[in-house]
Amino acid sequence: MKMAAENGSPNNHKLERKETKCNVFISQEKPNQPVIFNPDFFVERLRHEHPQAFTELVLSNITRMIDLPGDEFAQLTGDSEPRVPSSSGFLRSFNFLKRKDKGVVFGAPLTEEGIAQIYQLIEYLNKNLHVEGLFRVPGHSLRQAALREMLNTGAEIDLETGDFHPNDAATLLKAYLGELPEPLLTHRHYHAHLKIGELTRFDDQGDKTNVPDKERQIEAFQLLFMLLPSANRSLLKLLFDLLHSTARNQHSNKMSAINLAKMFAPHIIWPKNVMASDLQGDIEKLNNGIAFLIRHSQKLFKAPAYIKEYARLYFTGSKALQSNDDLTLCSGAKEGPMTAVTVASPSPSITTVTSDTQNYTESALRELYQQVSSMPESAKKKKLIRQIEKQTPSAESRAPFSRRHWRSRSWGGIIKKKVFGSQMLAEKENGRPQTHLPSCSADGQD
Repeated sequence: MKMAAENGSPNNHKLERKETKCNVFISQEKPNQPVIFNPDFFVERLRHEHPQAFTELVLSNITRMIDLPGDEFAQLTGDSEPRVPSSSGFLRSFNFLKRKDKGVVFGAPLTEEGIAQIYQLIEYLNKNLHVEGLFRVPGHSLRQAALREMLNTGAEIDLETGDFHPNDAATLLKAYLGELPEPLLTHRHYHAHLKIGELTRFDDQGDKTNVPDKERQIEAFQLLFMLLPSANRSLLKLLFDLLHSTARNQHSNKMSAINLAKMFAPHIIWPKNVMASDLQGDIEKLNNGIAFLIRHSQKLFKAPAYIKEYARLYFTGSKALQSNDDLTLCSGAKEGPMTAVTVASPSPSITTVTSDTQNYTESALRELYQQVSSMPESAKKKKLIRQIEKQTPSAESRAPFSRRHWRSRSWGGIIKKKVFGSQMLAEKENGRPQTHLPSCSADGQD
């Protein structure tokens, strides 16, 4: 079933995602009244109706997975200005100079109107994925200038007439992204992207390996993308769909994911006004990160299952868990109850669920301490023990969460209010004893 929004305005129609699947549920307010919504309906409702609760939920899960020092965390939350590499010499491109011919598209802040205009280029390029060297071979400068002017004035263009070449559209798309006032992936998220790229697996002794943990990287990117402004997220989805399709046709266009990443990383993730020398050793990380996003783009714009479940419970108040398949996490868990981190909500129904789990806190902490104590001796083990020992029953009566000081308190909240509450409540209702503990490593690895 496709979303009803497909019958909307022409611009909205342009931005519709291909083959979007929807679900049907029975409305709580009007019994037996079917309501059509997308799989992330409750997530989007939480985002718009309770933005603070939504942001806290996503941030708590990001900090569960990657270690962001206080300054980097403050940048991610917007509590401090982003600190990213800056230029030490000439600008790497004249695209960053102020243009006299600014319009609704090029050089202007990202808007839905601008996205609707740029979508004309994306739609045209999707029909010409076979062109060899697409995005690498530059277009004709005079044709590009004419096309730029038409887009800047808000005109609707028929690119199928043959007046323009796919290389013109491809070059202009990169130019548009490069002239945005801020990278599409934003300065605030710059350090988080680098940290996610460093997520690797642990061996049986609990030591880090050099093997990337792709499942957890995907999960972390899903969470990070949920924090993007809606316009950035919409354009990013359209762009990565195009690049993913381009890479799938590399047999004809000779453009692999890493080749495309090298073309687009400077335009969508590099800080503004920098040259390659300003990024030192991070260029390869950034290129590999964008290549990873291209390869896995079809998974990145979905909310993790536990976020969907939390949002559903937030509004419905139902204690019934979905199937194990629905609750399977991107981190690779095969079966079992939901063990992801959540943030206590002000919803009365969720407050009731939370209060039912408080009696489990002390015993859960004791069992966690025993399990951590049995781990092989390592710096990681010592750090975990120190963190567990800091948790006391009096912490429950402390002042409510302060966003500015989240990093210093989030780990304790994870153990005491979030992970054990969700897991043990599920096991209590299912009549099963607790058989395992969730991952609680400080850097978010299993």
